[in-house]
Amino acid sequence: MNITDLISPKLFKNEPFWLLSITAGLEAICLTLVWKADDVGHLGMSILFLFATGSLLWDKRHTLRFESDVFSSIVGLLLIIWVLWQSATQNLEHTLRLLSFTSAFGVSLLASGFKGLKQYWEELIILFFLGVPSVLADLLIDISPLSAKFATLLLWYSGFDVTNVGVNIYLPTGSIKVVHSCSGIDTINYILGISIIALVMFPIAKSKRFFIPIFAIILGFVINGVRIAMLAVMEGTNKAAFDSWHGGQASYSYGVLGILIFGLVYMLLLKQEEQQNHNSESSSIN
Repeated sequence: MNITDLISPKLFKNEPFWLLSITAGLEAICLTLVWKADDVGHLGMSILFLFATGSLLWDKRHTLRFESDVFSSIVGLLLIIWVLWQSATQNLEHTLRLLSFTSAFGVSLLASGFKGLKQYWEELIILFFLGVPSVLADLLIDISPLSAKFATLLLWYSGFDVTNVGVNIYLPTGSIKVVHSCSGIDTINYILGISIIALVMFPIAKSKRFFIPIFAIILGFVINGVRIAMLAVMEGTNKAAFDSWHGGQASYSYGVLGILIFGLVYMLLLKQEEQQNHNSESSSIN
């Protein structure tokens, strides 16, 4: 038996159960690694995104075609081996948030090959936005100065005697430094990911789709700007509150608030379109 026989597409083509088992095992590993990294925010979002992709796959389970080939199977296996290697070495830093998408992409190639990837485009794009944008943002973009300026502007309009120098915000009661991890990039990426889930699972008119991710990015930035402004005030007046809202459990409230606001706005858009369609149908009948 040669290597071609071992990775024959027929092995996967006739056994969707094994594909499901491989996927579940890989995603369980990814969730465990996130949990061990104590990244509570990303763990919660990972579970939400996996539920969304699982729901989509369940709806199309009877229409999926398993038509992989040797080359696609080799690439898929290499991606899976990379995920397993990363989980074994645990030298994760930036790669931790790439594992779910890489696992799903690898299994998709095993199942249906490059030609069949279009069957999974919805699931893959959702998992792509779970982690890939945040990694790219960490490596390429630092919005800390912009976040500091925006928070300073909010404080100034609120009547505070505030000064901004670079990433530092100065108040008479104390000062804070807006570092990259507090710049709001995670909040922005998570709300952006939620917007992608909404667009995939509950599509709206094409004329509005382009603006939804932009709204998500702006909302995440504004929400975090409010958080930074509050932290600047708390730092010199209530140290316990500052610690809680900076890195404690309360800090996740801003992300949850942003997601709730986005969900409410998107729901209103859906209802507006539904009403418009209903009125159009009524006018046609008349």
